Amino acid sequence: MFFNQKRNTSIFLLVMKGVAVLLLCIFPAMAPAYGQENEKMTDSNTPLHLIKPGYPIPYGEVSKSSITSDLEKIHSYLDRVTPFELKDQNGQLVRAKKADENSEWEKGDFRLFSYEWGVTYAGMLSASEATGDPKFKEYTFNRLAALAEVSPTYAKQYKKDPTAKTPIKSVIHPEALDDAGSISWAMIKADHAGLDSSLDEMINNFSEFIMKEQYRLQDGTFARKRPVHNTVWLDDLFMSVPALARMGKKTGDDRYFDEAVKQVLLFAEKMYNSQKNIFMHGWVQGTETYPQFHWARANGWAIMAIVELLDVLPKDHTGRAEVLKLFKDHSVGLVKYQSGKGFWHQLVDKNDSYLETSATAIFTYAFAKGINKGWLDHRVFGPVTLLGWSAVSTQINDTGQVEGTCVGTGMAFDPAFYYYRPQSPYAAHGYGPTILAGAEVIKLLDHYEYEIEETAVQFFD
Repeated sequence: MFFNQKRNTSIFLLVMKGVAVLLLCIFPAMAPAYGQENEKMTDSNTPLHLIKPGYPIPYGEVSKSSITSDLEKIHSYLDRVTPFELKDQNGQLVRAKKADENSEWEKGDFRLFSYEWGVTYAGMLSASEATGDPKFKEYTFNRLAALAEVSPTYAKQYKKDPTAKTPIKSVIHPEALDDAGSISWAMIKADHAGLDSSLDEMINNFSEFIMKEQYRLQDGTFARKRPVHNTVWLDDLFMSVPALARMGKKTGDDRYFDEAVKQVLLFAEKMYNSQKNIFMHGWVQGTETYPQFHWARANGWAIMAIVELLDVLPKDHTGRAEVLKLFKDHSVGLVKYQSGKGFWHQLVDKNDSYLETSATAIFTYAFAKGINKGWLDHRVFGPVTLLGWSAVSTQINDTGQVEGTCVGTGMAFDPAFYYYRPQSPYAAHGYGPTILAGAEVIKLLDHYEYEIEETAVQFFD
């Protein structure tokens, strides 16, 4: 960023004022030289507005190097605790063609092919883009390549005997959007990033499930039969839309874009609260009045799905304007509920619910991506984005674990369920969003610089 003479002069004066305040705070004994002994700081003798507030987070201290350090800690931990080799019952390595129902993935801290880990794989790819370090990308490539290697063997075994035990059953025979959408999205991104392994058969299988086999309401909305029949979960926007959008880009087939846009608008019609500009978590067909619970991570899944759709949706698509407006409105709604510590609450609009990491990371990612793509103004969304990252960064411990994440959560219609969900560093939901957020904020700082002006984070043109 280049500064004109007027701004340089202004910055110099602010710095000198700051030095004066600092000297008065650190060396109060110097005050009598300018007046009465033990003179107190008042509005008449001290620029009080320049005193640094006692922020509970590292406010205004975000840098590309500090984010990279955080991402490296997470990578180091995850690379150590997520091995990707098949072993037999005696703990011996099994070659792909020799894999059978007695083979299992070496035990680690997390499941390698869950929807949560689809987000982690996508995050690692983004981290490589942002930092230029190939080790992040290699994390994803290594594990998806291992899956691609064993998949044909297990697919053949499954065709012969669908009841046979397999460590990748959800990949071969997905039974829910959780099994298909996120991991497919990550695979398509990995394929685009240059993974030299054949993922197409699995990607096509996932896409077929989403488009043709997933349960729907009569109007076409993706739905579930639990906890009660014909329930719509907000989570399912993310478990479907990004994969559909990426499939549209991969194949050039507009059917995938059309379906993705259709789902976003159908979900919004049922679940978006236009007064608060946030989503409720669950909807049940046949019920007109709801106790609305605006679970934070579900709102995260929704805005993330919309961001990923907008990222690849053709600019001339008839639904783009409506989807973009929804993204902007949702962003404004979410900012309204950000806490002074930078986090969002477990229930977005309930300040007595706990502060939650994974949702905060997702919102931070969505805002940063929105700025980087030109959908949000960096001058007004930049500060809340950095505040969000500052909050998330405090939850990355020295081991590289992400703390403060709500564990897996179903859908309910009472507050106690959401208020008292446990938190754990082994909740896989925290890792992918945190990596994505950090990577996207690095990209933001590549394009925009910020300053501390009168103790506040400010982005300028």
